[in-house]
Amino acid sequence: MWHGEYRHPRLVEVYDAECPWGWEDDFFMAVLAEHSAPRVLDFGCGTGRLAIAMAEAGHDVTGIDPAGPALDAARRKPGAARVRWVEGSVEALGVRAYDAAFLTGHVAQFFVEDQEWSALLRALRRSMIADGRLIFDSRDPAAKEWERWNPEESRRIIVLAGGEVVEAWTEAGAVTGGVVSLTHHYLFSGTEELTSSATLRFRTEDELRRSLEAAGFRVDEMYGGWGREPVGLSFDGELIVIAAAD
Repeated sequence: MWHGEYRHPRLVEVYDAECPWGWEDDFFMAVLAEHSAPRVLDFGCGTGRLAIAMAEAGHDVTGIDPAGPALDAARRKPGAARVRWVEGSVEALGVRAYDAAFLTGHVAQFFVEDQEWSALLRALRRSMIADGRLIFDSRDPAAKEWERWNPEESRRIIVLAGGEVVEAWTEAGAVTGGVVSLTHHYLFSGTEELTSSATLRFRTEDELRRSLEAAGFRVDEMYGGWGREPVGLSFDGELIVIAAAD
């Protein structure tokens, strides 16, 4: 269900090097600031970049992730002591414990089966106060990003904090019913290769709306890009959801 990178210490380091603070983080921080939200959940927090920033902004933040190596990396970062770190998944969610919940980095797509996705949404609804907000991103299947997950178009160079150079590329398998399997390849110093595999679910705007409504949320906004463009009118190829607990 989760990124293999988060479970291997060397790949955790690669992830942090490849994914610094970006425009998506600016977006999430701006959305957080729009309403009062003393208690915030970062579900699937990974190595904690966003959770720490939200805590530094004055929020009581809980970061939940099932990957111990990722949380270990998060705890070593400056400002980490301000965040409550929890190793776990859906079972770690409290009841009426949060005013806002974030699922970033396309974590929502790792809940492939409709049953597990619905169970997550119901658990998130129970964990939030009335009118609490759920904010998450999911890739728009209409953008067909998986078509660029091949050794040629996805090949890239990643420089780690210590200067080591890693060559990386991604290969996607067949697309069936909105489900895509992929493998990330990481070549260290031209010799050692590590891989991580994942299966993602690409849900349409209509599928997301219906699943959220069934779980007790109303969709207030849905954007297609980090500049708040309408769905389908951004090169970002996103479905960015802001929903509220009914």
